[in-house]
Amino acid sequence: MGQSVKIFGIMVLLLAPVLTYGQSTDGGVAGLHQLLDSIYEQMMPLCSELIGVSRAIAGFAATFYIAYRVWNHISKAEPIDFYPLFRPFVLGFCIMIFPSVLALINTIMKPTVTGTSAMVDNSNAAIGVLLQKRQEAMINTDAWQMYVGMDGMGDQDRWYRYNNDGADPSSEGLLEGIGNHFKFNGQKIWFLFKFYIRSLFSEILRIIFEGAALIINTLRTFQLVVLSILGPLVFGLAVFDGFQHTLTAWLARYINIFLWLPVANIFGAIIGKIQEEMLKKDITEIAANGDPSFFSETDTAYIIFMIMGIIGYFSVPSVASYIVQAGGGGALQSKTTATFNTVSTSPFKVMSN
Repeated sequence: MGQSVKIFGIMVLLLAPVLTYGQSTDGGVAGLHQLLDSIYEQMMPLCSELIGVSRAIAGFAATFYIAYRVWNHISKAEPIDFYPLFRPFVLGFCIMIFPSVLALINTIMKPTVTGTSAMVDNSNAAIGVLLQKRQEAMINTDAWQMYVGMDGMGDQDRWYRYNNDGADPSSEGLLEGIGNHFKFNGQKIWFLFKFYIRSLFSEILRIIFEGAALIINTLRTFQLVVLSILGPLVFGLAVFDGFQHTLTAWLARYINIFLWLPVANIFGAIIGKIQEEMLKKDITEIAANGDPSFFSETDTAYIIFMIMGIIGYFSVPSVASYIVQAGGGGALQSKTTATFNTVSTSPFKVMSN
């Protein structure tokens, strides 16, 4: 039994730095977001493949558009209005330099991403400091020093003095020592089990929470790449009468999807601020209770806020539409939102039944 307790203690001690309360600050998820940004940059040259096709479409459309307008004015013996005729030439010029047009749009919108990312970075830095303070408060508790200690094996002598008003452990008899040994190991297993379950549950929620943010950014990158590749074709079709709305629809959709990441960053910063307050309360409760494995009201509130955060991340497309309304073309994110909302709320439906 003693050997199994040692193995269990070492396992929990090794997992403790990972299974911490709150948000990870190791930069792993942040690295994945940077990877998505690099993928977007690498895919941008692919839009040049459609520039030639779009030029042909725009050239035919411009010729048809100008010929129709000029012939219409001539047939009615009216002076030719040259101002509307500049539209196909401007669109054709935008197609020729479309990568620069796209870069201009991204440059204008980029500050929204960098500004909100700074909010998240500041929140993560504050959470990292609080996590360190929580780790120190946890290590300084009597329960941690008795059942885990610096080596992960615990300290039975300290446990004996704590439970016997400071009595000397060498004074216990043989039978009493055997009984105390089993009692100490039982309490140690129970402490490690509670601590492990509490930390594991917190880590699972954190992974799902960060995964939701990563899914939103992945969908955003995917749709931005598709819109960028098809952009020249949209500009070409916009020359025709009756297709002018495709240009404004494309621009509105591009800006709307681009804003997903800033909105998600703002949402993450709000949740981060909530996590800061929860960590402060948790540090206070650990110092007062002296047991880092207990499950308090703060933990319940933390779980509720994390579940709200997971569900709330999938409302990011809807919130972005409050800024720039882009009708249609949102089937992918709508189905994704519905799916994850169903998955998120299904446990509550099972509990209510």
